[in-house]
Amino acid sequence: MGFRAARAAAVTLRQFYLIRGSLSRVLPLFTWVVLDMVLWGFMTRYLDAVTAATHRFGVALLGAVLLWDFLTRVMQGVTMAFFEDVWSRNFLNVFATPLTVGEYVGGLVASSVLTSLVGLAVMLAVAGAGFGLSLLVYGAALAPFVLVLFLFGIALGVLGAAIVLRLGPAAEWFVWPIPALVSPFAGVFYPLETLPPWMRAVSGALPPSYVFEGMRAVAAGSDVSGPALARGAVLAALYVLLACWVFARVFRYAVRTGLIARYSAESLS
Repeated sequence: MGFRAARAAAVTLRQFYLIRGSLSRVLPLFTWVVLDMVLWGFMTRYLDAVTAATHRFGVALLGAVLLWDFLTRVMQGVTMAFFEDVWSRNFLNVFATPLTVGEYVGGLVASSVLTSLVGLAVMLAVAGAGFGLSLLVYGAALAPFVLVLFLFGIALGVLGAAIVLRLGPAAEWFVWPIPALVSPFAGVFYPLETLPPWMRAVSGALPPSYVFEGMRAVAAGSDVSGPALARGAVLAALYVLLACWVFARVFRYAVRTGLIARYSAESLS
């Protein structure tokens, strides 16, 4: 059975109806990103003032917050769409249809695209109107920056969904801290040179590290390393494929062992 875009679109449409009918689902799309932009925006304004403009904190630090929040929103766009099926005990109903695993994951990814674009638009509006930051300052590197972070966010989201599918609904608490665990190794707020050698070795395997190193290079007036950014893009694409493979394997395991039939239980043995 091949991939049918209409079936994947149906998964996305369901998420649209859920969000449209609930204020509690609409507000998180932009509330936390606004708070992050305001908090970090005033912090960077203070740092710019006390350093006598010797370093462009507004571009480097606030830009890092904006891009990292975008990655986090992409990941959460996938996991939240999956959790909606878990919380409503609708997961079995979805796969009672001819829907394939690929189409289901495709629908989750499409949902993430839409919700993360809303968050990105709000972040850009607040950063530009309140603190004079525009992502256009990154020039031609902006497109690969966003692409790498988007792909890696999708990979983290699909992997998080696979973890919950394998371990049960209570395992969602393993998923929320994933961005926080990755950020120290990705060098979001500081150069990778400040890390010990073993952490730098891990950073080399993380696509966001190439984005944030490139972002700091732009803020310092230097050029972005094209080969390094290309390596980050290739790694991100590979992680997406790996995460989808893991999700498919976990799904087949759940079906084969009967775990999926008990998936509505709060805890699994």
